Order: sequence, then C-alpha cells, then structure tokens
Amino acid sequence: MPIVRRRLHQRWRAASLIVPLLMSTAAANEIAAPSDHGGPTYQVAADGTVDWSTFNGFRRYGASCLHCHGADGLGSTFAPSMTEALKTRSYADFVRIVESGEISTVGGVQSVMPPFGNDPNVKCYTDDIYIYLKARSNGAIPRGRPVKREPQSDSQRQAEEQCLRSFGVAGQ
Repeated sequence: MPIVRRRLHQRWRAASLIVPLLMSTAAANEIAAPSDHGGPTYQVAADGTVDWSTFNGFRRYGASCLHCHGADGLGSTFAPSMTEALKTRSYADFVRIVESGEISTVGGVQSVMPPFGNDPNVKCYTDDIYIYLKARSNGAIPRGRPVKREPQSDSQRQAEEQCLRSFGVAGQ
C-alpha cells in the first residue's frame, strides 16, 4: 500500500474508533460508516438496530458467500477473511472481484474466486453484501444475525424487483 494511502487509512481507522466516542448524545442515535472507499455505507442505531441493507447483506452473505468465506466474514481454510480484506480493499475492487472472479496465489497455494456477475442471487445484492461486510470489518456490528433491523423501503423493494426482472427472475 502506498505510504500516502496507508497514512490516510491509519488516520481514518483512528478517527473511526474515536469519533463515535466524541459524538454528542443527541447525535449518537446513529453511526454511519465513513465512505472511505467510495462505496455504500451502513447505518447502526445506538440501540443496535441496523438498516435494511446491512440486515439483507447478512442474509445474502449467508446464502452465497458463507460456505467459502466462513461465518461472519471471518474466513476459512478455503477462502480469506472478508472482514480483513475490506480494511484495505476498495468498494470498486470488491465489486470487480465479485462480478468477474479472481485467481490468486498465497503461500504457493492457488485460490479461485468464481465470477458471480451473472448470478442474480449475488449480483442484485452485491451492495448489501458489501455493506454488511464493511460493518463487520469496521466493528460496527457484532458476529451473528443482527437482532434489530429497519424494514425494507419501497424504493429498495422496487430496485430489487427491477434487478431480478433484468435476469428474468420474479421477485423473491
């Protein structure tokens, strides 16, 4: 990682740990992820309620990613930890790898991430999966299923239906 980017990441990381502590009680009702890599962000209320995208990302991660990347994005012997990867990978890198796949070699062992760009069960929820993993990566939510969540908005429902229809799939 270039020195400038590393310094910015270290400053953001330090700020992300301190800022919630410094927030006034009036402003502490929600914690939103800083858009450090240009991607979509999560919302976590003071009582632990997560926004729909974070909750849906948990569900979709469990359905499509968990079997390789492990529970709660922590990795496995088969695939790397996504909570660690998203501390340095950008949103654009995440989307590119999910859509197109990637072949990498770590410690002399080749690893293959298959492409999911043509899978509506992943493609239509890539942002939600990213949001969930980013919240886990930043420590904004604990391991396990989020206990409280906001309902899905009409615009989120319509976007989901439109994406699924583009694949010739009826709404789920």
